[in-house]
Amino acid sequence: MPLEIKKVGVIGAGQMGNGIAHVCALAGYDVFIHDADPDRIRSGLATINGNMAKQVSKGTVTEEARQVALARIGMAERTEDLADCDLVIESATEKEEVKRKIFTGLCQVLRPDALLASNTSSISITRLAAATDRPERFIGIHFMNPVPLMELVELVRGIATDDDTFESSKQFVTRLHKTYAVAEDFPAFIVNRILLPMINEAIYTLYEGVGSVDSIDRAMKLGANHPMGPLQLADFIGLDTCLAVMQVLHEGLADSKYRPCPLLVKYVEAGWLGRKTQRGFYDYRGEKPVPTR
Repeated sequence: MPLEIKKVGVIGAGQMGNGIAHVCALAGYDVFIHDADPDRIRSGLATINGNMAKQVSKGTVTEEARQVALARIGMAERTEDLADCDLVIESATEKEEVKRKIFTGLCQVLRPDALLASNTSSISITRLAAATDRPERFIGIHFMNPVPLMELVELVRGIATDDDTFESSKQFVTRLHKTYAVAEDFPAFIVNRILLPMINEAIYTLYEGVGSVDSIDRAMKLGANHPMGPLQLADFIGLDTCLAVMQVLHEGLADSKYRPCPLLVKYVEAGWLGRKTQRGFYDYRGEKPVPTR
């Protein structure tokens, strides 16, 4: 029988992790956030508080619901604090070795029937599951950014994922008032398989001098009716994440069309990762973003 999920653990208190905790708490789940840095947990809780306050001001959430949801979220300073969770969702950095290490450690403290999930945007669910003692109870639950606003969640079964885990995951996503799309376990799944090569091509367009940052973003917003230009979107996602996904696509599919643009590599090497470092294809340190090229 599918497992009834009541308590959810979230590994990683960054933008994605605190967004996942946010929607889980509003949906009535008890949530525990863990991060290697306890200060990041406190920062994540403050972000959740602020984002829920914005929802209250817009009338999409009541103040009472906000207070109840915030009371459901707790800090898990040690992985042992997640021991009685029914589902733990990993949302750490997009590096396979980091994720595998997290899952290996989690298996030592979780109940045998607990479910494990990764929020990875590109890495093989089958390979991640192989690092655990429960590959049949492992699944990809890939949220879109920003989590509280985006409706879609990709569900990705590994080769060993069983039907009960899949059904539990579908019920979980539905209770979050999200819509799921089922993706096969291929590099970058559906959304990023399509989106990131487009962003990478926009960066090549900049690299080759076809257009400036401003021209490229304006062209796609006004010419293709995109709500955000591809370079602005890359900054929002994080250029390190964009590079990681392109590397997974390039290595996993062995096709030169997925080769990361050298300019993307250069920006990441410079530490210009987008909004989170205040510089990427735009400089965010002033009153308004200014293109860096």
